[in-house]
Amino acid sequence: MADGAATEDDFGAFVPGERFRIDGTPGGPLAGLTFAAKDLFDVAGRVTGGGNPDWARVNPVPIRHAWAVQRLLDAGAALIGKTITDEVSLGILGENPFDGTARNPRAPGRVPGGSSSGSAVAVAAGLCDTALGTDTGGSVRVPASFCGLYGIRPTHGRLDLTGMMSQAPTSDTTGWFARDAATFARVSAVMLGEAIPDELPRRLIIADDAFAVADAAAAVALQPLVERLGRLLGMVEHEAMAPPGLVAWANAQRTIQPSEAWQTFKDWVDRVNPRMQFSVARNLAAAAVITDAERARAQSVRDAARARMRALLPPGTILCQPTTPFPAPLCGQRLSALDPLRERITRLACHGGLTGVPQVVIPGCTVDGLPIGLSIIGGPGTDASLVAVARALAD
Repeated sequence: MADGAATEDDFGAFVPGERFRIDGTPGGPLAGLTFAAKDLFDVAGRVTGGGNPDWARVNPVPIRHAWAVQRLLDAGAALIGKTITDEVSLGILGENPFDGTARNPRAPGRVPGGSSSGSAVAVAAGLCDTALGTDTGGSVRVPASFCGLYGIRPTHGRLDLTGMMSQAPTSDTTGWFARDAATFARVSAVMLGEAIPDELPRRLIIADDAFAVADAAAAVALQPLVERLGRLLGMVEHEAMAPPGLVAWANAQRTIQPSEAWQTFKDWVDRVNPRMQFSVARNLAAAAVITDAERARAQSVRDAARARMRALLPPGTILCQPTTPFPAPLCGQRLSALDPLRERITRLACHGGLTGVPQVVIPGCTVDGLPIGLSIIGGPGTDASLVAVARALAD
């Protein structure tokens, strides 16, 4: 942990009663770093709470660490606790009525983003150097943007998800956060199992349709970083990421992801009749009546979206877009006010689960003092190259 880093959780980032320390292997490449794990990752001997007391109550205590937790421990990092998540990862803003809402240190009074809210807040507040999150529909990318952090959604299927609580298997990924590019690259090299290269892509596509979704103030705030990125890579072009429209892609992901989530949680719901906040229960109820025909249409959109991203992002090309359409909204808003905000966020985050491509969030921009992130996206397997670009931008 860096000098001066906080030791007390004044931001509500950790699950109550889940502060502890497990030291990593001495002398590893991450020796001296600390990390936290979202409460969707198994830690041997400790309940995986999933952000819901009725999930914690009925599931067995794990006897071994999740792959991602063990990976960081083996590399020398020390685990210091488990962090708050939206209920069973079904959220994008980070507000949890059971464990509490972690307080965004970079945007006081505003949501941290979810569902990896506690992990993002723990890093942003200096409580640890890095933290594990999960990303199905934006759950690392959104809090990274709202909290002013580096974050990554890796290529779908690249990492071992053993011991990570599932939501929608065809979209689920493990991700992580860091405050600075050097730590982000150091952790990414371990998690990805490859060195971060020095060579950078040479072509940048600016996704005009994604920038059109963002608030005007957000698009303006991101422009200097986009220009720096263009100068770094050399060749700049403008294209639409989703020719059928980002709404069509978002609608497909809003069919596939909830449908799979219902399959994941329906037995638990049936057996336990768990307590849930209304927005989570409402979404699961809606997912339960999605038809086979709706799933088939959404799968056709997914197939076309994957083909589009393969064509758009050949080797040596990356794309950039706003990570979120706006900075963090205020906490405690009415459901009727939050639903359209979630819908706009999904338009910019849907391609992750829909197409499985890797995405890195780069901090450094603000709107009225509130963080907002720029995202870079590459073809499948280009995770380390994206991390290299993020590191080069920080030099």
